[in-house]
Amino acid sequence: LSPHEPHLWKGPGNPSPPLVKMPKKRRNGGRSRHGRGHTRLVDCAHCSCKPAKDKAIKRYIVRNIVDTGAMNDIRAATAYETYTLPKFYTKNYYCVSCAVHSRVVRVRNTEQRRVRDPPPRFRRKPEKKDDKSGNSK
Repeated sequence: LSPHEPHLWKGPGNPSPPLVKMPKKRRNGGRSRHGRGHTRLVDCAHCSCKPAKDKAIKRYIVRNIVDTGAMNDIRAATAYETYTLPKFYTKNYYCVSCAVHSRVVRVRNTEQRRVRDPPPRFRRKPEKKDDKSGNSK
């Protein structure tokens, strides 16, 4: 019996359709809910839909409270020499469609989907201070 002949499935010797193994795109089914029946819902930071917490794409963001232009002004006006401004800490959850749309994650091909290592992090190198006084030897 083939899955393309449904009229032959039912009968006295064959009461149910044949089991056909469907292809699986991801080994975890797009979730990290192993052994748990249910996980709580979280709010998507972009569209406010409710993805499950284990399925949502999570990003922890640390940024300065003020922008860099205002930071220089505050640093010049402060009386303390070693004062560090507080930072703003948030954890954002995104549904899969918003994460792909806003480029938080990218679509990967079949071989790259199996790679579970985090992508390499690129940090800006500190700029070297050149002698701008014009004294070149």
